[in-house]
Amino acid sequence: MNTRIQSIGFKAKEELTEFVTKKVNDLARFNESIFTSEVILKLDNNETGENKICEIRLMIPGNDLFAIRQCSTFEEATKQVVEALQKQIEKIK
Repeated sequence: MNTRIQSIGFKAKEELTEFVTKKVNDLARFNESIFTSEVILKLDNNETGENKICEIRLMIPGNDLFAIRQCSTFEEATKQVVEALQKQIEKIK
């Protein structure tokens, strides 16, 4: 699967991009026909501390799956988005 990661408003560290790539690639276990994933990491301007946003779009033949979450860390947001996409994949099977 081809994974594109875009960080908006900051430079993502290599550890973060490796973590995100690993989590997204784990979704291939549930559906082998995923051919591309697009990940957008961005910072929100709110002051609550939950200002990290992760958006993931999976390109699957016939469907695009999308999820977005906002948390206090990019790792937690990524985990929640991957769980949401896993549930979407299970629904279409």
